[in-house]
Amino acid sequence: MIGIEGQPVLTAAEMRAAEDAVIATGVSVEMLMERAGTAIAGAVRRLAGANEVLILCGPGNNGGDGYVAARVLAEMGIAVRVAALSEPKTDAAKSARAGWLGPVETLAAAKPAPILVDALFGTGLTRPLDASTTPTLNRSPADAGAQSKPLGTPLKLSWAPASAGERSVVECLHSLANAAQLSIAIDLPSGLATDSGRALSTPPVFDLTLALGAIKPAHLLQPAARYCGQIHLLDIGVPTVSQAEVLKTPSLPTPGPDSHKYTRGMVAIIAGTMSGASDLAALAAMRAGAGYVTLLGDSEGPPHALVRMPFSDYALANERIGALVIGPGLGRDDAAKARLEAALTSGHPLIIDGDALRLLDPDRIKALDVPVILTPHSGEFDVLFGKSNADKITRAREAATRANAIVVFKGADTVIAAPDGRVRIAPGASDWLSTAGTGDVLAGAIGAMLAARLDPLDAACAGVWLHGDAARRLGAAFIADDLAEALRSARASL
Repeated sequence: MIGIEGQPVLTAAEMRAAEDAVIATGVSVEMLMERAGTAIAGAVRRLAGANEVLILCGPGNNGGDGYVAARVLAEMGIAVRVAALSEPKTDAAKSARAGWLGPVETLAAAKPAPILVDALFGTGLTRPLDASTTPTLNRSPADAGAQSKPLGTPLKLSWAPASAGERSVVECLHSLANAAQLSIAIDLPSGLATDSGRALSTPPVFDLTLALGAIKPAHLLQPAARYCGQIHLLDIGVPTVSQAEVLKTPSLPTPGPDSHKYTRGMVAIIAGTMSGASDLAALAAMRAGAGYVTLLGDSEGPPHALVRMPFSDYALANERIGALVIGPGLGRDDAAKARLEAALTSGHPLIIDGDALRLLDPDRIKALDVPVILTPHSGEFDVLFGKSNADKITRAREAATRANAIVVFKGADTVIAAPDGRVRIAPGASDWLSTAGTGDVLAGAIGAMLAARLDPLDAACAGVWLHGDAARRLGAAFIADDLAEALRSARASL
């Protein structure tokens, strides 16, 4: 099993293309399925110990992976049972089913086991599990395999919703998962949309998801990600490349003997009507490692290392400013608009957050000739770029291109996008970040990274990583002030 940090993130179509490239070299779909099932069996064996394993197999290639895993586990001497939703529908899955010599129970009649493996449906599901119309499952590389039909042909599944008095597929899955000591999903928990992260049906929350070949958007995007539990990658021999990757631990410069406050980076933060927000951003920039932080506006109090001065064109003209943060607590009155315009024409690299995002349009941002990082939450994003039903990765990528800026689309599934199409997706943010001021802390942390002369995308990624790591260190019920302070420990860990 492989950790997901820094791994490529592939959509269903991208994974399909990667798999097709391997098939074109002469590797059969049955061989891919054998690789996937064997990798699954190895992972389950390490986790199951002497406990009995129940594998749920669907009619497609995800189910085929399950049959192979069951056969290999049995060969290892593990007690394993198989329950199926229906007979296999693809040639590869039929071949895998033929290799399983044990009995096959029906899903509805299956009794619980200590270890549950969900191989019902993986990548490519497009309709709810218990839909009243026949769902369509596109051939998916994450199903590790292929089918006898031409590539991309929809795979019609023949199950119907449960009739009165019978348990639905979703009910069966929940019941068996709740009774298990350990629940494992193969590629994706059944019921999730691969690319959008939507929950087509509500699966149980799994302890572990074993991603086949590559990480998929649903492993990271909400609400799907909340059902995956821990995520590990299984290598099935399919090379993968993508402009989208899972956020990884940054490599940041550390001070040396010749360092001084300006070489570590100077951050200026413009205060507004709510000075507490800019104070938080300033404290965050200091704790994230900036050598010099100045707060421009009406503000007072500790820390004493923070340089406070009135906002003025003179203060803004300091050529040593490596990053200028505007937006936290700015307000939206005429004074706020004037300060924003001064920031836009200052010639400094910019982090634009909060209220400032509601006073701009993408064309104004695109016209700037300095590095710009935008940090909107969903409401600010909608105001700036408009609402859309597209998935979060697509929206962030399109926004970055439109504004010619780095876009940090914040949330429980923060997506960071660059104008050239590169995307980084942060996994598993703390739910306790849902408190006032944490966005201001993020803006300050990113400011410190940009002032340190990191590439703008790297600066945004480093700030998001530090922010998330600080939150994890704090545990529950922290406030934004705690988070800003905890950035020091997060930075020190690198």
